[in-house]
Amino acid sequence: MLISRKISWRNFGKKIRFYNPSFVDYKTSKVNSHPFSFPSISITGRNCTLNCKHCNGKILNTMIPAKTPKDLINVCKDLKLKGSLGCLISGGSLSDGSLPLEDFTDAIVKIKKEIGLKLVVHTGLSNNSIVEKLKAAGIDAALIDIIGSNETIKEVCKLEKTVDDYDRSMKILSENQVTFVPHLIVGLHYGKLRGEFESVRIISKYNPASIVVIAFMPIKGTEMERIKPPAPEDIAKIIAFARIKNPKVPIVLGCVRPLGEHRKKTDELAIKAGVNGMAYPSEEAVDLVESMGLEINFSFICCSQIYEEYETEQKNNLSNLQRRL
Repeated sequence: MLISRKISWRNFGKKIRFYNPSFVDYKTSKVNSHPFSFPSISITGRNCTLNCKHCNGKILNTMIPAKTPKDLINVCKDLKLKGSLGCLISGGSLSDGSLPLEDFTDAIVKIKKEIGLKLVVHTGLSNNSIVEKLKAAGIDAALIDIIGSNETIKEVCKLEKTVDDYDRSMKILSENQVTFVPHLIVGLHYGKLRGEFESVRIISKYNPASIVVIAFMPIKGTEMERIKPPAPEDIAKIIAFARIKNPKVPIVLGCVRPLGEHRKKTDELAIKAGVNGMAYPSEEAVDLVESMGLEINFSFICCSQIYEEYETEQKNNLSNLQRRL
């Protein structure tokens, strides 16, 4: 982890960004989430065709439903009035692992042009047609979960696809020059490592804007509610490997990970492995970062957008350098 942390500090500086979007109600003694800063919206409501073993559609219950393009526009108008900076457009999967986004691209155009929200979109497995439409619609980023085990795809996600299909989706996003942020899921195979290193390898073939590492957490009412989550050490091991394979790509510990003592330990090890950002940090994580003398920034947007903040910082540094010259 020392090697990965040194790589991170060399390329990004001794700093970390903490993210508090309004996906969940988050409060600590140091920072609270804004209830409408960056919510998640489901274009399928509570419906998911796959009902994967680890989720069973339960995560959709935490999202704002908007099952028609008109509903999506109206929800975004309301969110803008409530002070939202943007939102995540997500939903349940179809049987082929994609999301039914085709009918929503015109609405996305309207939201971007007339309402002015930042929009990040969960695409699921993609094809050229929908990727071209999403690019034309002006989305800020495409988010895609990457699974590196055929066994996990079939057993846990109940999907008749392969690792090659996830690879192909990233290739399509990359070739169409869509900003994309792969989400690397640790422990999805019943809490054990299975395919995570392969996920990192295929992600490294492309040029993602950033990488978000998330971890399986048992959800009540699902087929895997009694499964033990991956060890914090395993999560940190994948973060370190991802950093070594992608030295100049920002890496974030995302919002989906176990709570309680497990989160405290995961956060600690992730910081020591050199993550550039973290969603919903534990109080202990903030204390650790302060004790290490790192610069801290807080943000209320989705953690996937860390790349944009680094791009802005680089532009400002370049501008300052040019003025001095």
